[in-house]
Amino acid sequence: MKPTNDFVVPLLTDLYQLTMAYAYWRAGRHEDQAVFDLFFRKNPFDGEFTVFAGLEEVLRFVSDFHFSDRQIDYIASILPTCDKRFFAWLKEIDCRQVKIRALREGTIAFPRIPLIVVEGPLAIAQLLETTLLTLVNYASLITTNAARFRLAAGPDKTLLEFGLRRAQGPDGGVSASRYSYIGGFDATSNVLAGQLFGIPVRGTHAHAFVSSFSGLKDLVDRTIVDPSGRQHDFVDMVLGCRKELGYENANESELAAFIAYAQAFPGGFLALVDTYDTLKSGVPNFLSVALALQRLGYKPVGIRLDSGDLAFLSKAARAMFRSVSEQHDVDFTRLSIVASNDIDEATLLSLNQQGHEIDVFGIGTHLVTCETQPALGCVYKLVAVNGQPRIKLSQDITKVTIPGNKEAYRLVGESGSPVLDLLIQSGEEPPEPGRRILCRHPFEEAKRAYVTPAAVVPLHECVWDGQLRPLPPLAEVRAHVAEQLRLMREDHLRVLNPTPYKVSVTDTLYSFVHGLWLQEAPIAEIR
Repeated sequence: MKPTNDFVVPLLTDLYQLTMAYAYWRAGRHEDQAVFDLFFRKNPFDGEFTVFAGLEEVLRFVSDFHFSDRQIDYIASILPTCDKRFFAWLKEIDCRQVKIRALREGTIAFPRIPLIVVEGPLAIAQLLETTLLTLVNYASLITTNAARFRLAAGPDKTLLEFGLRRAQGPDGGVSASRYSYIGGFDATSNVLAGQLFGIPVRGTHAHAFVSSFSGLKDLVDRTIVDPSGRQHDFVDMVLGCRKELGYENANESELAAFIAYAQAFPGGFLALVDTYDTLKSGVPNFLSVALALQRLGYKPVGIRLDSGDLAFLSKAARAMFRSVSEQHDVDFTRLSIVASNDIDEATLLSLNQQGHEIDVFGIGTHLVTCETQPALGCVYKLVAVNGQPRIKLSQDITKVTIPGNKEAYRLVGESGSPVLDLLIQSGEEPPEPGRRILCRHPFEEAKRAYVTPAAVVPLHECVWDGQLRPLPPLAEVRAHVAEQLRLMREDHLRVLNPTPYKVSVTDTLYSFVHGLWLQEAPIAEIR
């Protein structure tokens, strides 16, 4: 399988990956067996969880990894001093000797737990670094942002991703649509994403459509065909409904636009109502057209608000729907109200406090740009070579790596919610349900606790060993995200002051890490 994006090729990398590969090759170390961990150090958006995404594209890239003649010619042109035999070696390599273990895509992840573990020849594994990071970083960030929007909106609201026009280029726009859907959005306005990934596509019209009409004279065709095939003078019907409702002072050019849109989509009439005045013109004009459609046998869908006080306008519009329902023998109480006014997570929380009447949120800029945090910060670190653990030290404790080949488990409490994630050394006895185990903070000696899990979930599974395993459909990954969020404790998911989720190591791994730390750290000499 090939990557979805044609840009995802081995040259989508940093130059230093190629220079290191050459240096490994020249030193005769390119086939040393290495282990790299891909992980992040801090959850985004001041939160306490991250949703892992991008694995399918990683596996597509790995399964198709090879250098073409043209790519090798270009590498030779920018590294002219390299031995020509190196380029012959590049021509032959692929990822059949690489093994990848990973979290299941859509799993809630936490700092220091490897999202992906890559094992294989040192030079080849090194060449994968940048591409894997770019495939995982943005995907996980967008999916996490979408999941936070879903939590803020609530489970019963429809979320539409409207971000293509504000995204960081076409690649960012398509990726944002895909991973927003995985994170909990229901549909996208992005037609290409709909074609590529099977995401439901939704959309109505813009202000330009409304303002393009100057009056009823612009309506060349006055008719509409009802569901049974009979033709009617739709303009006369709408004008009659408008008079009956007492809305004759509403803007006539807006009414003409709504009539034209209803003629085009009589079974999907949803109108943008804030071009001139939402409550004095937009909603009255919508209701005039909607009442005519209803009497013809069609069901109007609703309105979209794109400016103003969304809570107030939604409540006022809903009240108008109820009034028409009570006085004219129709049920407009359940008409949808869509809002799409530069909405962010804080806006959703505020609207909830105000008791809004919005059914559907269209969210763009703040979702796809991840404005509050534009990067996740995943890293790709060497943790073992030829079976020997390697550690990266730093005066910044957060940048110290946990060395060696490891396994990760999620310990679940009696309530059914995860208690903590536990890293163990490969070869250690894994944790078992009902058996007490000492869990330690990787670097702070006093932070430790005994945990007796009710259930134990292995986090990593082999997803590549030279062959591509079946990939789950997007809807299955999306459902997995929703299930993961349902199982998490609410205090870990809340926006303000979330409770930190614990990531621990066994006592054996703790002692090993600190022993290696002392062994590798130089001793200062003071005179």
